Amino acid sequence: MINDYGIHMQIYKALRARFGHRRWWPAETPFEVLTGAVLTQNTSWNNVETAISGLRRAGCMTPAAMAAMPQGEFQELIRPAGYYRQKAARLKRIAGWVEAKCGDDVDMCALAAVDTGVLREDLLGLKGIGPETADSILLYALKRPVFVVDAYTARVLGRHGLISPQSGYHEIQAECEANLPHDVDIFSDYHAQLVELGKRYCKRTEPRCNDCPLQPVLGTAEID
Repeated sequence: MINDYGIHMQIYKALRARFGHRRWWPAETPFEVLTGAVLTQNTSWNNVETAISGLRRAGCMTPAAMAAMPQGEFQELIRPAGYYRQKAARLKRIAGWVEAKCGDDVDMCALAAVDTGVLREDLLGLKGIGPETADSILLYALKRPVFVVDAYTARVLGRHGLISPQSGYHEIQAECEANLPHDVDIFSDYHAQLVELGKRYCKRTEPRCNDCPLQPVLGTAEID
């Protein structure tokens, strides 16, 4: 198994050379990042952008406004993101959590003094918030050096032998965190680079291995 700090940085540099800095997460405020992290569950980012645009127009992109909006009206606003009933309930719970801790501050400044582990446990304690969503909020909204793992990450790293086929979320996260500088920009951009690679080249079926940006670094991936 390749488990080397140098290899991870070579991968990151190769991807950044091909794709440029991805500048994730596109949002106007940290609270909007948090909202997007919930809305993007099981849907495309284009659908999330449509839903967020609707929330902005409705003046619903603050913790207090989101928590107070009638459930049916709120569901219709986020309908483009799919699973709108479940996501509406999740967003209202998390908006209430933010409001209780930060008031109506969309920058969520009151959370700056809270330990990352405590925040993660709080987020995971909210129904419908799993590790990937919680860590996306920590990294992209709250700027904590926590690596986010998703299906693209697991696919790319697994095919190139950086993780075993049995590796779970926390094992993959530990692999990346142990072999990269604990830097928010590197964590966020490396994750974004792996997503871009997964979408363009390391596809679930019919991957484009011959033109993969990682071929000069790691060679051709092993495809099941």
